[in-house]
Amino acid sequence: MKKASSLSELGFDANGASSGFFRPVADDAGLCTPTSHRRRLTKVSVIGAGNVGMAIAQTILTRDLADEIALVDALPDKLRGEMLDLQHAAAFLPRTRLVSDTDIAVTRGSDLAIVTAGARQIPGETRLNLLQRNVALFRKIVPALAEHSPDAILLIVSNPVDVLTYVAWKLSGFPVNRVIGSGTNLDSSRFRFLLAEHLDVNAQDVQAYMVGEHGDSSVAIWSTVSVAGMPVLKSLQESHSSFDEEALEGIRRAVVNSAYEVISLKGYTSWAIGYSVANLVSSILRDQRRIHPVSVLATGFHGIADDHEVFLSLPARLGRGGVLGVADMELTEEEASRLRSSAKTLWENSQLLGL
Repeated sequence: MKKASSLSELGFDANGASSGFFRPVADDAGLCTPTSHRRRLTKVSVIGAGNVGMAIAQTILTRDLADEIALVDALPDKLRGEMLDLQHAAAFLPRTRLVSDTDIAVTRGSDLAIVTAGARQIPGETRLNLLQRNVALFRKIVPALAEHSPDAILLIVSNPVDVLTYVAWKLSGFPVNRVIGSGTNLDSSRFRFLLAEHLDVNAQDVQAYMVGEHGDSSVAIWSTVSVAGMPVLKSLQESHSSFDEEALEGIRRAVVNSAYEVISLKGYTSWAIGYSVANLVSSILRDQRRIHPVSVLATGFHGIADDHEVFLSLPARLGRGGVLGVADMELTEEEASRLRSSAKTLWENSQLLGL
C-alpha cells in the first residue's frame, strides 16, 4: 500500500471535499465563494530535525505559536518519520500545518527560521576544526534561508551559538536586529532554578541573569539577582557565611556544567532547550516585548571595543521586529571585567573564520 500523509496522496481529489458536509454561507455581497484568511498566517521553519530541533518543533506546536511549521533535515526518512509522528497527533493539537523537505525551499515565506543543524564533534577534534565545519554547513543553509525568506528573523540554536550567530549575521546580510542567538536564555533558567530551589520559591519569581558566552566563560550577574524586589546576594551572605566568592563561583560552574550532566545521563539535551526556544518564539511572534538574555551584537557595551563585532548574551527586549533594544545593565567592575574577557575569547574565535 502506498505510504501517504494525506488522502490526496492516495489518489482522492481534495477539491471541494468538504462540500458534502457543510452548507455554504453567503458573504456581504451575497456570494458563496471561498475567501482567504483575513488574519495573516504565521510560519516557523526549523532547520535540523535532531533531538533539539524536534523538541523545539513539538513545543511550538503544543503552545500554538505558529499556523505552519516547516521541518528541514538532510536525512529524508527520519525527517518524514518525525513529521508523520506529529501529524498523527492532529486530533489532540491545535490546527497547524506541518510540512517537511530536504530542500530548504520548503521554508519559503517564513516569519521565523530556527537553525539547530550542526556538525557533531569527532573524538579528538579541536573546537576550532568543529567550528570551521559548522561554518561550512552554515554557508549552505543561511544564504538559502535569506533568499527564500528575506523578511524573516533568524534564531540560531546550533553550538557554539555565539560565534555561529555572528556567522549567520555575516552570511545572511540581515540587519542585526533580525539575527538572534538562543544564548544564555537556558543558562539563566538553570541559574534561576538553583536559586529558587534554595529559596523555596517559584523560579519565575527569581530575577537572575547569566550573560556573556553560552559556555565556559559565561558570567553570573549576582549583583542584580532579586526576589520580590529584594536583593538576594546580600540576604544570602548575611544568613549564610558560606556564601563567599568561592561558593558563588561553584554555583556558576554548576550552571555551566548542568548540560554536561544531562548529556552524560541521557546522551543529549532536548526538552529544556525546546522550552527555552519556544519561550523566545512566543516573545517574538506575539510581540510580547519581554526581556531575555540572548546573543546579540554587543559592540560598545560594558567596555567591549567599538571595532569588535562580537555576539554574546545580554538582556534584550524581543518583539515582532526581533531585537527591539538591549539593556545597559549596571554591573560591578568584576562582572564587567569577566564579560569583557568572555567577549575577547569570542572575538578571537570569530576572527579565525575570515568572514
